[in-house]
Amino acid sequence: MTRREALGVMAAAPLAGAEARPNIVFIMADDLGYGDLSCYGRTDYKTPNVDRLAAQGMRFTQAYANSAVCSATRAALMTGRYQYRLPVGLEEPIADRDRNVGIPTEHPTLPSLLRGAGYATTLVGKWHLGWLPEYSPLKSGYEHFWGFRSGGIDYYTHKSGAANTDSEDLWEGDTKIQREGYLTDLLGDRAVAVIEAARTPFLLSLHFNAPHWPWEAPGDEAESKRVHRLASFDAGSMTTFARMVERMDFQVGRVLAALDKTGAAKNTIVVFTSDNGGERFSNTWPFSGMKSELLEGGLRVPAIVGWPGRVARGTTSQQVSITMDWVPTLLAAAAVSGDAAYPSDGLSLLPVLRGQAPVVQRKLFWRFRSKAQAAVRDGDLKWLRLGGNTFLFDLIADPRERANLKDRRPEDYRRLMAEYAAWEAGMLPLDQKTATYEFTPAQLADHYAPAAKP
Repeated sequence: MTRREALGVMAAAPLAGAEARPNIVFIMADDLGYGDLSCYGRTDYKTPNVDRLAAQGMRFTQAYANSAVCSATRAALMTGRYQYRLPVGLEEPIADRDRNVGIPTEHPTLPSLLRGAGYATTLVGKWHLGWLPEYSPLKSGYEHFWGFRSGGIDYYTHKSGAANTDSEDLWEGDTKIQREGYLTDLLGDRAVAVIEAARTPFLLSLHFNAPHWPWEAPGDEAESKRVHRLASFDAGSMTTFARMVERMDFQVGRVLAALDKTGAAKNTIVVFTSDNGGERFSNTWPFSGMKSELLEGGLRVPAIVGWPGRVARGTTSQQVSITMDWVPTLLAAAAVSGDAAYPSDGLSLLPVLRGQAPVVQRKLFWRFRSKAQAAVRDGDLKWLRLGGNTFLFDLIADPRERANLKDRRPEDYRRLMAEYAAWEAGMLPLDQKTATYEFTPAQLADHYAPAAKP
């Protein structure tokens, strides 16, 4: 245990009422689009177990990922802060083992703060926040880890697609292991075992690789053996994608059943969400765009929370939320303080979950290296820069981002552009070799001019 965690234990002791602290199961899908669950509108297959969680809890309709790609969002999930405050957050995504970057071991994280307050902490599934020997889930607050470290691995061979990696990428703790089986099932097996053996209170982070490529469903061992890149352009189908999501949903059902069986369900918060928008076979309706784009389809994600007796059954929230909100939300639910030296950029959603607060207007910011993208959401408005063009949208009236209002509402356009520039000045600078833009508030008055038509 680190000194920071030890101090956290001291600060939390004695744990008055600790037995009432909720367990937390945080389930994150990989590349699952906004409309890829039947409770969000998918019609060509069913996701009855995640749907049941929604029926027993709260479904968010305006939930966002911190990034349009995986490792950057996961940095925000761990820290509760804009990922652009850390070098690891500038990787979009971490794709090369030679990149010596990751979550700094001294940085407080959701698992380290909970562990310091007496929680058992386990990560099952995807890490993607730095390589050994410098970086590991075990160095960032998790007591136990069973999963993979890179951005994507084959569902059967468990080999990584990251550059400069060797053979299989399956680990127990910091020891490489070999297992046979379909990865979604292996992760479900491990998560169930963790719940059945867990002491309380516990945090279980279950980060599936599904439905991330390669496009392999249960029974697709032959596809796994075919010589191709993991993200092969000639692979997959709508049917394969459906079977991948259905299998993940089946394993979610097993996890929920394990909570019921052990009696833990009555005091467990279960969160289900995705790390970014969908890709290739996903349904992002009614939004446009996809993974790697700051259009709504690349950022808007499903988010569902169940907590018996605390979250009203079958409710829907229009509260704008973002991945980094989960850190202050779950800490507040566990009555655990954050680290004042690393204040969260997120908002605690606990009053929303308990039905104690109206919808709060949010102001959120994004940027993305590819195509020099940038975005601000402020209330119903969104300012966007994409592919050399700039836009202003009313997301409530125009969720598909089709009507560019920048000329109709020039004051709002200039205001949001200025606010973006002021916000970006507080983040780590992008590598100017890959980013060709830089605005300062003083330059904005001269900068404004109608852009080329989209």
